[in-house]
Amino acid sequence: MAKMRAVQAARAGSLELVERNVPEPAHGEVRVRVEACGVCHSDSFTIEGQWPGLSFPRIPGHEIAGVIDAVGAGVVGWRTGQRVGVGWFGGACGHCEPCQRGWLIDCRNLRIPGISYDGGYAEAMVAPADALVAIPDEFGATEAAPLLCAGVTTFNALRHSGAMPGDVVAILGIGGLGHLGVQFANKLGFRTVAIARGADEEELARKLGAHHYIDNATEDVAAALNRLGGARAVLATVTSAKAMTPVIDGLAVRGRLIVVGVDAEPIQVSSLQLIGASRSVVGHAAGASIDSEDTLAFSALSGVRAMIETMPLERAPEAYARMMRGDARFRMVLTMA
Repeated sequence: MAKMRAVQAARAGSLELVERNVPEPAHGEVRVRVEACGVCHSDSFTIEGQWPGLSFPRIPGHEIAGVIDAVGAGVVGWRTGQRVGVGWFGGACGHCEPCQRGWLIDCRNLRIPGISYDGGYAEAMVAPADALVAIPDEFGATEAAPLLCAGVTTFNALRHSGAMPGDVVAILGIGGLGHLGVQFANKLGFRTVAIARGADEEELARKLGAHHYIDNATEDVAAALNRLGGARAVLATVTSAKAMTPVIDGLAVRGRLIVVGVDAEPIQVSSLQLIGASRSVVGHAAGASIDSEDTLAFSALSGVRAMIETMPLERAPEAYARMMRGDARFRMVLTMA
């Protein structure tokens, strides 16, 4: 049987380069020859063994870009040689209530590459056909991969934020998610505010498209937002609930704090803060495969791109550690060549 290289988590806290049999697609599945795979903070759910019911060994990775090289029985609409990606959305059951309502990303039996089945830290992987995303010609594999999680997460949240062109929209954090959020907010026509820690981040924020910059290390964030008229939406991309709390008083009437950064600690908010101006705090999942296709199409049209660093597959442990330390500028992407 043909062999491939893969980097797997054999147990919590470890990554190792191994040789595996090349997987074969079952009914309704395709095999993707992986060309690039982004390294996402959510990979820690697998690598650190934090996901309930996770079984080892498991190959992480859910920002996958490659080419179909085998098609299983029953697959319609996809062909060998086609450029595709797979993101956080790795397939839906189709029969739970959210699925029946068309909320596929909220499927109660959602499958996630790198968690539910082996992901993209490998030269090949198998995925359900409903998880596939067509990649436009404008993107190379390394450019496309981060947009299949970080990209769709920020773009989809912003386009469903309720904000209209010209409204004040703030992006809290300009890291792996936030540097894309600032670009998308600008291209969607919002009066874009970047909020980050330190004056040295302002130059980058403005290059990405921010019209205003707030240093949350030295400024009163709520007061600064209110001087701009209040934020119709704040997209919280940081993994710190403590950093999210101060922005709530900077929301405009009916403003929304949209949380996409994951932190187990609670966000501190009082009922008075919400009721007094009809504000809300909401979470937003990434999006289904069609949302990723929309993200790629909009990015191709508008010029939004992730800032990436690449490393070969065998350096996956190093890339993961660099990302977790916050040293990546801004997305690490593994290459298989």
